[in-house]
Amino acid sequence: MSQQTLSTSPQRPSQPASAARPVAGQKNSDRSFRPEIQGLRALAVLMVVSYHVWFGRVSGGVDVFLFISAFLMTLQFVRRHDRGAPAALGRHYLHVFWRLLPMAALVILTVILAGWAFLPATRWGGLITQAWSSLFYVENWTLKALAVDYYAGNHALASPLQHFWSLSIQGQVFILWPLIFLAASWIARRRGLGYKKLLTWVFGAVFVLSLAFSAWYTATSQGEAYFDTFARLWEFALGSLLALGLKFLNLPRALRVVLGWAGIVAMLSCGFLVDVQGAFPGVIALWPTLSAAAVIIAGDTGSRFGVDRVLSSRPLRSLGGMSYALYLWHWPILVLALTHFDRENADGRLGVAVVLLALVLAYLSSRFVEKPLRSWTWAAARVRHAALACVAAVVVAAAPLGGWQLIYNAKLSAPITASERDNPGALALESGYIDQVGEDAPVLPSPEQIAQDWVSLAGKCDGPFAPDAGQDLNERCAFQGPADGTATKTVMVLGHSHAEQIMAAIKPVAEERNWNLVSALRGGCAFSPVEPTGNDECDSFNQDVRGYVDKVKPDLVITMATESVPDSPDEELGRGFESMVEDLGEMGVNVLGIRDNPRSATNMAECALQRGDDSPDCALVRSQVLAKTPAYAGLDGAHHNVRFMDLSDRICLRESCPPVLGNVRVYLDANHLSGTYATTLSTAFARDFTRLYGG
Repeated sequence: MSQQTLSTSPQRPSQPASAARPVAGQKNSDRSFRPEIQGLRALAVLMVVSYHVWFGRVSGGVDVFLFISAFLMTLQFVRRHDRGAPAALGRHYLHVFWRLLPMAALVILTVILAGWAFLPATRWGGLITQAWSSLFYVENWTLKALAVDYYAGNHALASPLQHFWSLSIQGQVFILWPLIFLAASWIARRRGLGYKKLLTWVFGAVFVLSLAFSAWYTATSQGEAYFDTFARLWEFALGSLLALGLKFLNLPRALRVVLGWAGIVAMLSCGFLVDVQGAFPGVIALWPTLSAAAVIIAGDTGSRFGVDRVLSSRPLRSLGGMSYALYLWHWPILVLALTHFDRENADGRLGVAVVLLALVLAYLSSRFVEKPLRSWTWAAARVRHAALACVAAVVVAAAPLGGWQLIYNAKLSAPITASERDNPGALALESGYIDQVGEDAPVLPSPEQIAQDWVSLAGKCDGPFAPDAGQDLNERCAFQGPADGTATKTVMVLGHSHAEQIMAAIKPVAEERNWNLVSALRGGCAFSPVEPTGNDECDSFNQDVRGYVDKVKPDLVITMATESVPDSPDEELGRGFESMVEDLGEMGVNVLGIRDNPRSATNMAECALQRGDDSPDCALVRSQVLAKTPAYAGLDGAHHNVRFMDLSDRICLRESCPPVLGNVRVYLDANHLSGTYATTLSTAFARDFTRLYGG
């Protein structure tokens, strides 16, 4: 965690305890260096590391870091104001980021090199994006936009730079908070107000508003709230309020001894007793932050029974001094190790190895990179020197990252030139197929392209096909059809991403048969306009789509009829499918229900890239992932306007469902068909469509 939380005085954390301890009778609020905070930071980083590595849980230790950073920063600016020293924000910012950037750049550089060497190419695009986001302190917003599940049980599928989310929030606050201090100082002078009193009101307002927002956001969308800066500001505001009010908290020594130990016990137990991963950063996050506040209030008790005696010990102070480096290193080492050994979580032995390696790298990088650069007199001599040093630190990671991105983008944008001869895909399963694949023919899509191999319609829904309402529908509605208006049918593809993937098989047929093809798709939203899905956004979108169907009156709606269960033959009828069929039947609209493809909990594309396209470990056993009888079997003939199509025999062999068929990658992840493979299903789709509906 950030070394801005280290100290607010010239004294070094490496000083012996006797030099660091305040003189007798000195108040906690008067001390410049507080060795117990170094120990507190050490325990917090140990919580983060151990919970990540061994327990697969979130500890609340990061919240302690955020709280401490604001506490120390507030003390720093208040003392500067009391001395009458100028704010000098430019110099302050450069000083802060010169302390942060070299270590961050070193870790980012190491991760991108390791990612290029050890991670499958399917993850390169995400890693490049997150490396840029981490380098410029916006990783939290990137993760929020990507809706990343930070608490996924399988950390091997997480990004090795995902932990930069907290450093990004901290960096943003390191920019915002000094502006508040400067503005408060200016207003206090102009209005004749008390500087500290004004700050108390400002941070009190931030605390109340942010905590209320955080509680609401956590209750409505916890995954997004976790990465939101505004939902976290109250934790920083609480640290600032404690710094401003600490001098008024003169408690008896005996009470401070009890308070200190109570704070430590509460902080260490938080991750075990509280569902951090499902409840933070709402009101419950007061648990670890108030626990840390209790330790700081207890301060230096002067008692041999005080927790500060333990926290101020040399081992904990030393570990606290390299807590930033340890936080930076532990997560990428864990993710890369799990990926290399193909494990979901670390066992005892692997966990010990991860922690030991992280400690070694933290020590070496702190001693030979962080500390020497922090004491580099040239960088501290002038503002422009500090600016150049910060730019140089960024370039260390940005230069190779930019080069890698250029190479990656070139491969990503290269056209996928699949031919029936060299990349027949599903055509290889057609009767009478003769294998003519060349020996050097590449498997398509390429490793760089596979994760992006989705299909879509290029045109917009306009003219008679323009939706009347619903901004979401307007953005997601797409069209393909003859320009002269001579279409033989109007066909709509509706539903979620599995309907989207099968559209690759429909497009060639629509072109050949001169259809108007319209898509209105939203990931994760089954087309269920009658029965609520439980997702407000999906339900709103489905109502807009229903109105759109009623307006256009297509000849046919194509959607998914079933939903497969990962690694299981259990199959379910799509949510609200039957009621949807009845509803559309009343409009005079026919429905074609497509059977879902088998799903897995394993990323099929990555498995094949890592273990080999022919590895039996990557092939699904058909009987274990596909039911003999489709879930819609009982509906055959029950409704006059619905028919069904099952393409399973062109996705799976008789006994297995392999990741590669006909020299084409079948899956782009754990459950979606690649666009390239789905396109090769068009022959089977056309044949079955003719059987169901005639020519």
